[in-house]
Amino acid sequence: MTAARTHSPLIDAIKAIAAQLIVLHHLAWYGPMSDISADLFPLLGHWQDWLAEYGRYAVAAFLAVAGFLAAQSLPPGGLPAGKSPLCLIGQRYARLVGPYAIALLIVMVCAALARQWMTHDSIGAPPTLGQFVAHLFLLHDLLDYEALSAGVWYVAIDFQLYALFVGLLWIAGLSRRHLASADFQGPLLVTLVALGSLFHFNRDADWDSSALYFFGTYALGVGSGWAVRSVQPLRFLLLVGLVGAGALFIEFRERILIALIVALMLGMAQLRPAHAGRNMLALFGQTSYALFLIHFPVCLVVSAAFQRFLPHTPGWNTLGVLIAWLASNLAALLFYRFVEARIGPWLAAWFKCRTGRPAY
Repeated sequence: MTAARTHSPLIDAIKAIAAQLIVLHHLAWYGPMSDISADLFPLLGHWQDWLAEYGRYAVAAFLAVAGFLAAQSLPPGGLPAGKSPLCLIGQRYARLVGPYAIALLIVMVCAALARQWMTHDSIGAPPTLGQFVAHLFLLHDLLDYEALSAGVWYVAIDFQLYALFVGLLWIAGLSRRHLASADFQGPLLVTLVALGSLFHFNRDADWDSSALYFFGTYALGVGSGWAVRSVQPLRFLLLVGLVGAGALFIEFRERILIALIVALMLGMAQLRPAHAGRNMLALFGQTSYALFLIHFPVCLVVSAAFQRFLPHTPGWNTLGVLIAWLASNLAALLFYRFVEARIGPWLAAWFKCRTGRPAY
């Protein structure tokens, strides 16, 4: 296998743009500022409607990137020597949940403040201890608790997907004791579960709280990541494309299409020399997880403040939407520097194993 780069400007760009779309989607979806600002002029209302409806599809790009990066750090033949599945999964949990737990505390404080200034569906009920603990263990959707923040379901799904991926590779590695060559076992197991996801579980919304619903999307990225590490990358990228096309032929789903495009773009980009520079996209790509975690409480407080202290006119609320978006990005930069970049690695260091580049 040839060594593949684990970082590229394209990954930065995809993560940066997808994260911004998620923020704008939540601003358009939750209101009340977007509901009022839509009356400023028709084009703005149309854009907000589009973001409310389609902005959430950016999550598919994150899933494909996550799968691609996971495949870059873990080979198809099984887990590398010295890396136990529990250690890898535990380190992944620490990297995700360290900053996520701090973000939950910020969300609860901001929601309590927002309740004093406005009444709106975007503010949930005061959290219970059981609800908070379920969120910490990423079980809130599985246990049917109300989400404390917009998008926290994705953190749980990301962890489930990585755990499932590592588990499949661990099972594949066990076959090394009985087979002379077992490199095909990992791709075979991943492919079988991915096909089950693409052709069955992803077509049934009752499964959307579990990794099985999203694993097909994730696996498209995994397939692309493994393809560029192989001696025949174009042939394996073609197979990834055919699997994705087959799933779309059976039932067209926008998220699958986006994940397929992103996965193939990532694979093709890795086959050409690229120079990764420090630019704005690299910065915003690096802080995309922080933005994902922290934008909702920021938007909540800005929205509540505008409803409480300023006129309810389209002009003022359009300004509020802009301020919420800019404040979210500023908060993400600070959160990344002072929380994510410190707490996640510190907690992960407790585990005596090493992972590759974090796949979020």
